[in-house]
Amino acid sequence: MSTARDPRPLTGEPLALDLLNTRWNREGVTQDLLDGPEGLAVWLESNGLAGRHRADEPVLRHLREAREALAAAVHTSPRQAAPLVDAVLAHGRIRARLTADGPAEEAEFTDPAWGPAWLAARNYLELLERAPERIRACAGGGCVLHFFDTSRNGTRRWCSMAACGNRAKASRHYARSKEG
Repeated sequence: MSTARDPRPLTGEPLALDLLNTRWNREGVTQDLLDGPEGLAVWLESNGLAGRHRADEPVLRHLREAREALAAAVHTSPRQAAPLVDAVLAHGRIRARLTADGPAEEAEFTDPAWGPAWLAARNYLELLERAPERIRACAGGGCVLHFFDTSRNGTRRWCSMAACGNRAKASRHYARSKEG
C-alpha cells in the first residue's frame, strides 16, 4: 500500500476519466502520475484497486496503453479510437454467475496485470452507454483534465470551479475592466 499522497488536482472521477487525469499541467509543465511504480501505487490506492493489483511494470505498461486508447477515444473519432480501446478490452471479459445472493457478474482477465487497464476501458463503455455527452474536457485554457458532468443541467465546464473556473472568471473580469 502506498503512503504517498495523490498529487493530482482532480480525483474521484469515474475510473476511465481518472486514468486520463493521471496527466495534468502544473504551471505549464505536464505532470504524469504514471511515470513509475510509485505513482502507479498511488493511483491504484486512490481507486480502491491496491489490494487486488500489484504496482509493477506490467500493470504500468498496460495502464499507459489504456490511457492512450482512452485519450484517443475522447479526442478523435470512434472509428480511429475503437481498435485501440478494443485491443485493451480483448484482455478480459465479464463472466455471469449465479451466486447464493442471486445473479452476479465478475471481470476475468487473460493476465491479472491487465486488470486495472481493462476495468478502465470497460468503465469508458459504461459512461458511453450512460451519457456520452457528459464526458467532458475542461474548458480551462491549458487544462488537460476530464470529468463526467453530473450537474443537474449538464452545464459544467471546468474540472474545478476553484481552479479553472475561477481563472476564467478572473480573466473575463480583467478583460472587462481594461475595456472600461
